Amino acid sequence: MSPATPSPKHGGAALELLVHGVGGATPQDMLDDPRTVRVTGDATAAMYRRCDDLDAEDHPERYAERPVPEAYCWSNLTSGNGARALWLLLLPFMVANLAHWMRPPAPDRPGLVRLYGVLVRLVALTLTVLLTAAACEVALDLTAWQCAGDAACAQDRSWLGFLSAERGGWWSQPGRRLALAAVVPAALVGLLWYLSNRTWSAYEAQRPPTAHDDTPPLAEPAGSPSGRGESADPATDADPGAEADDEPAGSPEAALPTELRPALGRRGFWYGRRLVARLRAAHTAAGFLTVAAALTGATGRHDRATAPDALRTDFGWGLQAAVVVLAAVVLWVVCRRGRSERRLDLRLERALVAWLPCASLLLLALAVPHACWSRPEWRSAGTLPGDTTFGALTLVQGGLVVALGAVALLLHRRRPESRTALHGLGGPAVAMLACALGGVMSGGVAQRVADWLDGSATPGMGDGSPIGPPVLLSWQASVIPVLLVMLLAPAVLLAVRTARAARRLGPVVEAAYATVTPDPVRTGRIAATRARAGLTDFAPPLVGIVSGATLFLGAASVAGAWIGGAVPGRAFEGAHPAIASAADTAQSLGSWMIGFGFILFVTWGRRAYKDASARRTIGILWDVGTFWPRAAHPFAPPCYAERAVPDLTWRMSSWTRHTGGRLVISGHSQGSVLAAAAVWQLPPATRRRVALLTYGSPLERLYGRWFPAYFGPGPLRGLHRTVHCWSNLHRATDPIGGPVRVPAEGDRPAVDRPVLLDPVEYGRTQAHPLPEPILGHSDYQADPVFAAERAALLDRLPPALPRQRGTARTDQGSSGRSSG
Repeated sequence: MSPATPSPKHGGAALELLVHGVGGATPQDMLDDPRTVRVTGDATAAMYRRCDDLDAEDHPERYAERPVPEAYCWSNLTSGNGARALWLLLLPFMVANLAHWMRPPAPDRPGLVRLYGVLVRLVALTLTVLLTAAACEVALDLTAWQCAGDAACAQDRSWLGFLSAERGGWWSQPGRRLALAAVVPAALVGLLWYLSNRTWSAYEAQRPPTAHDDTPPLAEPAGSPSGRGESADPATDADPGAEADDEPAGSPEAALPTELRPALGRRGFWYGRRLVARLRAAHTAAGFLTVAAALTGATGRHDRATAPDALRTDFGWGLQAAVVVLAAVVLWVVCRRGRSERRLDLRLERALVAWLPCASLLLLALAVPHACWSRPEWRSAGTLPGDTTFGALTLVQGGLVVALGAVALLLHRRRPESRTALHGLGGPAVAMLACALGGVMSGGVAQRVADWLDGSATPGMGDGSPIGPPVLLSWQASVIPVLLVMLLAPAVLLAVRTARAARRLGPVVEAAYATVTPDPVRTGRIAATRARAGLTDFAPPLVGIVSGATLFLGAASVAGAWIGGAVPGRAFEGAHPAIASAADTAQSLGSWMIGFGFILFVTWGRRAYKDASARRTIGILWDVGTFWPRAAHPFAPPCYAERAVPDLTWRMSSWTRHTGGRLVISGHSQGSVLAAAAVWQLPPATRRRVALLTYGSPLERLYGRWFPAYFGPGPLRGLHRTVHCWSNLHRATDPIGGPVRVPAEGDRPAVDRPVLLDPVEYGRTQAHPLPEPILGHSDYQADPVFAAERAALLDRLPPALPRQRGTARTDQGSSGRSSG
């Protein structure tokens, strides 16, 4: 990164706040100085300055012709240590959460917007049930029911000896084996609750500033009272397309005057503490209820088929009725309330958050002694009814996705935008991918465990061993090779189109550099880089194809399992030899692939513990995927923006308030999204003293297309009108960043600057005697245009206000450390 050279020549004190992008960056690299010091913040996220700039506010005469550079490093929020790489296992939850934010904008359809949010939250709830059901399948069905009940399987595994039905011990009865195995899925649910609660205390507890805050409050502990006094933000959103806050019509909040404010500018947008607590309670209860249902269902079927005593029968019926009642309560909690964004909602429904998981856990605890009730005549044979459970989940998920698609189309028709991904169906498509990922991970675990217990045979195909997962999971695994074959056509098409685009871009590249001696090799490399960068724009149709194929093949797998009643290899044994061979091959390959997919997730997580470069790579996934608050799934990886955006907002507000100076916030890549979100949160008076410089920015190319309600043309044009000035730099070779497509308006120029040449020079010149590299998405600050554009932005800001004597000393101290 080259040091900044040109600087504004007038205007008074100025601060340049740098925000890095995906993958992270060190303060030394951002500030181009090996000697840096933390100004404010902690080891997770902090502001840094050069050592020579610590006392900049006390000596403004030194900075009359250049801004004070300050770097905000937030990479540890997502990829700071190896343990966070294991969040990769929560990928389906994260993808489902993204679907919530992909809804089309709808300013006059609040009912449809609410329905969209409810459907996404229900899809997320089914993923929790699916994960818990997969754990029950492995622990209860495959291990405790099938393997421990089979003499040969239990004999080969000494650790199952005390559960073996052949030994006749206390644990040999099926109900007691199931009760002991239920510890595994219950522990998994408890672990998810713990992780969600811990990250909730660290991330969702970060309060954004309000208009009347003079000093930032400390992070509120998870157990602190939520009803303490606050400065309520009187601004509500004039766009009724946002999910309603469920405020009564006569409440004080409803009577307050409104102000046109985009969604990301609402005071409560980055403070989702209340909703996450509600959803965490509901999903935790759903997990415990799934385990309880597995126990009571197995014992209930046996008791109804035999002639047990009345007390045991009544107890079992009471447990099953309680499971149904609590499940209805969970559904009500999930559907009842969405996010509260229009105000800073500090309330917390402590009774609900506490009693719902505890009641479900108590019910599970009661189901354990009922399962341990002596049933000497009971023998485990066949499998537990997993096909019914997984089949119902698959059908429910498919129905919810189809309903979500219908709602999304209705919303998109109200305000169609040509750039919106999949014509508004991006959310339903991504929700379908979340369900598919959940199926791959849950099915992969079941297939691998069954393969391990069953020996060398394909699960469900062994002749002498009955060990096998539900038939539906084998059918779902069998469609994976079919899906890969279906994807070959679009993959080949993209490769051909990219090659043709590279040839077509050759003359364009040479014309852009006006070279008189073109080099075919150099031209080809630049043109190929531009063509590959354009592949990003083909992501929406590719996602649509994968999602549509997944929905179709998922329905086909349910139908095949229901009609055939056996795994594909068995169901087609009497068919034509070619069909039978294809079915057997698909089942074998699918079983291997689905297991390999899960092992690949685990391997990436383990590698991240030992390899820093792998940890950085995996962290990039979360930089993009965890920007959004947890609005649909509380077990998703936490939203780092709920810490980063308030950090940036506090810093800009406090510095401009106490110095009266000018500020330019420059964000690269994902940092530009954080910068825009922070600027939206600023009070109008502060925004008038702030300039925004974005480069390599996915604001429109990715976020605007996939999240149109929040980064579509309307919100981005509104940001252009509210911030004092804004410039965007982009390259044709950048696969992530691009233009923001905000035109000129009145005396405000267009945001996008002319496309930067990459490389800076085509060939060797006197100023560049060696060939310049193709930078793509990196090192925008190495281009001379960056420093010139930053200087122009600072010069367009109003001059610094007169600084009150002693203000900076009070707030920053002699060392320059800021309270912001």
